[in-house]
Amino acid sequence: MQNTHAKNLSILLLGTLFVSTSGVLGRYIAMPAEAIILCRAFIASILMFVFCKYKKVDFKIKTTKDKISFLIGGFLMGAHWVTYFYALKLSNVALGMLSIYTFPVITAFLEPFFSKQKINVVHIFLAILVLIGVYILVPEFSLENNKLKGILFGILSAFFYALRNLMVKKEVTKYNGSMLMFYQMIVVTVLLLPTLFFSDFSNTVNQLPFLLLVALLTTAIGHTLMVNSLQHFSATTTSIISSVQPIFGIIMAYFFVKEIPSFNTFIGGGLILSTVIIESFRSRK
Repeated sequence: MQNTHAKNLSILLLGTLFVSTSGVLGRYIAMPAEAIILCRAFIASILMFVFCKYKKVDFKIKTTKDKISFLIGGFLMGAHWVTYFYALKLSNVALGMLSIYTFPVITAFLEPFFSKQKINVVHIFLAILVLIGVYILVPEFSLENNKLKGILFGILSAFFYALRNLMVKKEVTKYNGSMLMFYQMIVVTVLLLPTLFFSDFSNTVNQLPFLLLVALLTTAIGHTLMVNSLQHFSATTTSIISSVQPIFGIIMAYFFVKEIPSFNTFIGGGLILSTVIIESFRSRK
């Protein structure tokens, strides 16, 4: 049992490491956010289709209710990605990733509504700590300030991601994780097709190596490993454990794009991460 838990935990952490590459790659890719997401989802859907065919995964969706759930899950995933990339473009990797990592506490608040449990008072306290952390992250409270806009987009992205994970949690016991990701990528691709008419795709060929990386590492491998982890952990526990992602992302940003976190980033980020560490110990008990 202990070895199984260690294996499941290792897979989740490996998935988190791959997903964390999105921060640096999001800063490298010189394209509008919606164009990046469309290319990312389209390429990832091809990769997932080939993988599922190779593994002989059944693509059949059993019920109409599940089809609706797949559609909503794909929409939430797309909304999460678009708002997250805007957060990265408007601020920086550190602020973008730390603001989105309000999602573990958001998940803790929302999960009782999906599992019919009562809201824990401790979660309210943790949410207040997160808000204080976000307040410290914000350089100044002005709507003209791009960093504040980036943080707000990051929090909105966190909300979409929390909802998506809670929906996937219900489906992952019935369907293969790779198949779930394939259909979500198809939904995201279809929803973003209108961007072909108003977004700038002129730099796609030059950015293709980075687009392939974000589709393969971040999406096809990283997100699939994290979806599969929902078979073994609750949505809240999964989000808490994956809170090491900002640390991975900030380290990568330091080495690859030379972003040095400010003192406020350390303090605000430390408060946010302390809340998920506390919840991690609580959930283990």
